[in-house]
Amino acid sequence: MRIAATGDLHIHESTLGTCRALLREISGRADVLLLCGDLTERGLPSQAELLAEELGACSIPVLAVLGNHDHESGKAAEVRAILAHAGVHWLDEQPYEIGPVGFAGAKGFAGGFGEYQLQPWGEHVTKRFVYEAIEEALRLEEALARLRTTHKVVTLHYAPVRQTVEGEPPELIPFLGTSRLVEPIDRFSAAVVFHGHAHYGSPRGETVRGIPVYNVALPLLQRVQPEQPFVVVEI
Repeated sequence: MRIAATGDLHIHESTLGTCRALLREISGRADVLLLCGDLTERGLPSQAELLAEELGACSIPVLAVLGNHDHESGKAAEVRAILAHAGVHWLDEQPYEIGPVGFAGAKGFAGGFGEYQLQPWGEHVTKRFVYEAIEEALRLEEALARLRTTHKVVTLHYAPVRQTVEGEPPELIPFLGTSRLVEPIDRFSAAVVFHGHAHYGSPRGETVRGIPVYNVALPLLQRVQPEQPFVVVEI
């Protein structure tokens, strides 16, 4: 199975038509497409409608998670419904299986990496921030646990490893992901991980157990590999 992944399309009123050629090319190169969040610029239903129109150019299954931009206007449920009607399957609601390959996903959250992760200590708002990251990791763990396939593929918006956010301003790195997401990825022996969010990060890293992690944010890929601004992995 050929799996294509991209993210951070940031569809808005001025981008109509810009993704159609990309989606057609992906359809000819892969068997399934993963979209790693920030599908819209401001999370508006009108922007979701624009993306639904663009997706008419895609002839393969589309699986996705939401990103932080998709929550901006407080209308994430409407964005989900519009794109589900256009054929998008939401991995942060339900894992998905195609033959021997299972797909699990979550938006993820921020909090930092390794020994520099923010801890649930002090003010209530700090604890709430950390618990949000823990809840996203648990959501991913639950999805992976439900898969009964030989191979497991993970789709996120936020990064699970620091390597793929290297290149961003150091002050931003704790807000681009958290290594709390790594534990379920490694424990369930995922085959590969895709995420977006870090437009100025690095294309590839790996988990503690050596599982490959790809940053597929479209602005990053357009810069480092403009001839193919998406990643294809064969499983």
